[in-house]
Amino acid sequence: MSNHSASDANFSIKCSVGECEHHCGSKNYCSLNCVTIGTHESNPTQCQCVDCESFKLRENKTPEQYR
Repeated sequence: MSNHSASDANFSIKCSVGECEHHCGSKNYCSLNCVTIGTHESNPTQCQCVDCESFKLRENKTPEQYR
């Protein structure tokens, strides 16, 4: 399990998904250098149609690790 801290934050990539392995603790940033964005729709027309394909579910998670 990775435990990213605020010092790992990439301040160019904001993220509020605390359940992701790449989330930086209490800061709403991603720890990756870059992310892959995609869609699950053939014709995306709403924000909900867009996905972060770099998402990886945090293993051995506790509620404190989410935020």
